[in-house]
Amino acid sequence: MIIDSLDNAHLYHGLGPRFVKAFEYLQQTDFSRLEKGKYEIEGNTIFAIVNEYQTVDPAGEQMESHRKYIDVQYVAKGEEQIGHDFLNGQTPSKAYDEEADYMLFGHKPAFFSRLAQHHFAIFFPSDLHMPNLTAQVQQQVKKVVIKISVA
Repeated sequence: MIIDSLDNAHLYHGLGPRFVKAFEYLQQTDFSRLEKGKYEIEGNTIFAIVNEYQTVDPAGEQMESHRKYIDVQYVAKGEEQIGHDFLNGQTPSKAYDEEADYMLFGHKPAFFSRLAQHHFAIFFPSDLHMPNLTAQVQQQVKKVVIKISVA
């Protein structure tokens, strides 16, 4: 997992051309004008999901992981806390859903990080994450999750 500011996106271009394209999309798009929904960047290989929500208490949440896609989670407006951990053979509480590309884990996060506006987190299939959490006070967040195919 990687957590950083979009100002430093150039440092991660070495992860490959799909990451370059994802960061260019984040840097060049005015998200204040985009509605919630799915936006293709490069077919099913790279796409963005724009969402708006109120942050939530972590007590009722579970961590998740993916197999087909890497998440680049970017906070366009607001701030949130995100729990995370390494996937090390934990047993899922909800088995892998092939179509939706996720499974859930009832384990508590080992780490918590604050994602402020214009910060991003990259979660690989080996990373567990619990997003959308209240940082200091509950607030409205606009987040863009770019899905990058691992294949």
